[in-house]
Amino acid sequence: EAKPVESGGGLVQAGGSLRLSCVVRTFTFDAYTIGWFRQAPGKEREGVSCISIGSGSTQYADSVKGRFTISSDNAKNTVYLQMNSLKPEDTAVYYCAFACDAVSVDVWGQGTLVTVSS
Repeated sequence: EAKPVESGGGLVQAGGSLRLSCVVRTFTFDAYTIGWFRQAPGKEREGVSCISIGSGSTQYADSVKGRFTISSDNAKNTVYLQMNSLKPEDTAVYYCAFACDAVSVDVWGQGTLVTVSS
């Protein structure tokens, strides 16, 4: 299947919100595990959150728990990452992929840039 395509990044002030979207072109959307990752300037890529579409099971990095929410809209084959209470340290390029761990991802897309100003 085609790789998921992320969008929705932008510039936001600290404390603000953004919603990222990850569109998956597939006939078996509920069979996927989709994760959000991010890479801040000068830092390693890290996992942010992931969701198993079929089970609804979700995971969050400790750094975003309580602030970010991952969800899916099966009718639109889309996974969202609602980001609230954004902090400058959330600034990064965000990616979605078919995995909950970065090691399992072979191909990355262009990502979508989230910039949080203080």
